[in-house]
Amino acid sequence: MTSFYGASARNEATLEVRQILEGLAPGEGDLLEALHRVQHRYGYIPQAAIPGVAQHLRLPESRVYGAVTYYSEFRQTPPPETKISWCSGPACYIKGSENLRLVLEGLLACGMGENTPDNRLGLHLGQCNGTCDNAPQVWVDGEVVGPLTPSKTVELVRRLQAGDQP
Repeated sequence: MTSFYGASARNEATLEVRQILEGLAPGEGDLLEALHRVQHRYGYIPQAAIPGVAQHLRLPESRVYGAVTYYSEFRQTPPPETKISWCSGPACYIKGSENLRLVLEGLLACGMGENTPDNRLGLHLGQCNGTCDNAPQVWVDGEVVGPLTPSKTVELVRRLQAGDQP
């Protein structure tokens, strides 16, 4: 995988992106497909890949960047090793999920939609998945963990920080 750091990163990324986008026609018609391909390859849309997408599609870099920042499905940072999704649904909220969010943000030292500085854990907003009997809950890489209390949330974070399973 290409490194996106260093003097030659932009040129190297542009060459690799051209290979990823092979077969796509110039113009806005394939912009979203191009961005999906880049994200599929890297797990996110690296800043250094935007010029390559723009060149291939013959669009201004600002147009490509605008699409990346407009659509919430596109990540601009590498995905975390472990994703913690905090449930924001009504059943979880009524049962105290806001307290869990505060504990998570405090222990992880990151806000909603961010990753820890070491990129090991990420905290993301989740929507109700219908497993309200486990409220309040989080999902760790898609696995439901709940019902949780603030103290159980502290234990969960400590296990995840140690590299253990939920």
